[in-house]
Amino acid sequence: MDIRRLSTTDQNFDEALKALLAFETAQDDRIDVVVANILKDVKTRGDAAVLEYTNRFDNTNATSLAELEVSQAELQAALTGLPLDQREALQAAAGRVRTYHKKQVMPSWNYTEDDGTLLGQQVTALDRVGLYVPGGKAAYPSSVLMNAIPAKVAGVQELIMVVPTPNGEKNALVLAAAAISGVDRVFCIGGAQAVGALAYGTETVPQVDKVTGPGNAYVAAAKRRVFGVVGIDMVAGPSEILVICDGKTDPDWIAMDLFSQAEHDELAQSILLCPDADFLDEVAASMQRLVEEMPRKAIISTSITDRGALILVKDLDEAIEISNYIAPEHLELSIENPIETSKKIKHAGAIFMGRDTCEALGDYCAGPNHVLPTSRTARFSSPLGVYDFQKRSSLIMVSNEGAQKLGKIASTLAHGESLQAHARSAEYRLKK
Repeated sequence: MDIRRLSTTDQNFDEALKALLAFETAQDDRIDVVVANILKDVKTRGDAAVLEYTNRFDNTNATSLAELEVSQAELQAALTGLPLDQREALQAAAGRVRTYHKKQVMPSWNYTEDDGTLLGQQVTALDRVGLYVPGGKAAYPSSVLMNAIPAKVAGVQELIMVVPTPNGEKNALVLAAAAISGVDRVFCIGGAQAVGALAYGTETVPQVDKVTGPGNAYVAAAKRRVFGVVGIDMVAGPSEILVICDGKTDPDWIAMDLFSQAEHDELAQSILLCPDADFLDEVAASMQRLVEEMPRKAIISTSITDRGALILVKDLDEAIEISNYIAPEHLELSIENPIETSKKIKHAGAIFMGRDTCEALGDYCAGPNHVLPTSRTARFSSPLGVYDFQKRSSLIMVSNEGAQKLGKIASTLAHGESLQAHARSAEYRLKK
């Protein structure tokens, strides 16, 4: 496993950093064509199309979509059938995620002006949300918790979960997580056809207002295409971790923290910033040794070799500056005074403060959401939360007195825009 080494004193450091961060987000045209045809077919033929693609891609032989719906009884059976340690861990994680997200609920508000005009904001939940949960190579019950719980805390009336089950194999942890999270209906379908079913609705799958949750390139392409018909959370790129360390943390800890994201995907990115060259050597040695113990050694090695880096910085202030440029999905501050330093961080999906705070805790049970902006989008976007499942309506009730003042302002501006009907509508309310 080759580990790229960079230093901010390198003559071409800025170019090297840009090259390291570069990730081709452009959609594969071939995937886009396939997805476009699937979505068109689902929109046209509904259940029949979804069933056909599901049987083909997941190697199942269902005769109706009704066969692919999981009952609430089966969800509860999955939960009660878990080994005690798994069930308790899942329940503990769900409780922490629920407690954290309850703090995010936005209240409605209004105020009344001196003339009696009332202005405000009314917050309401989405009616129905679709949750995509990946299946196949790995199962992600944590994704169920992180998407379903904030939706339910927000007040979403109905949550529809879709999850592919290749060869008809259902994952008990995923179903148990759905039971704990209050998911209303679960369909064993996946891929672009599942996104299309949620977006357009079929005879069996109800149309939703928003689709959230991660998926492969076909799912991402489908979410892009249905945006506008329904809302989506984001189109996320590969996982990322950036660690800022002062050189005083156990190098094995840092190495494993970098691996924790590298093991997701060959395209995942793990970067360490440190002002201590000797410590970078120690971490590199730890990585070379520890990777041999990893079941996902091949994926980790490819990720670290292709997109990872150990970067020598002048000091922690320079590390912060670079971090704000990178705008990482996950940022670990493995340093002495992480709270003070966190105040200087402008762009990051989640900030993990202190040597004992590994990113993995945030993935499962710390409480904050693990659905985070990637590919430098933390410069302008935020973690998934309750606010993604609520919407705001403006409240305006103008008094008779207020109409006299506002009508004149609106009339003047409307005439300035040559919108005479707008102007006259306001003028009709003016006292003669």
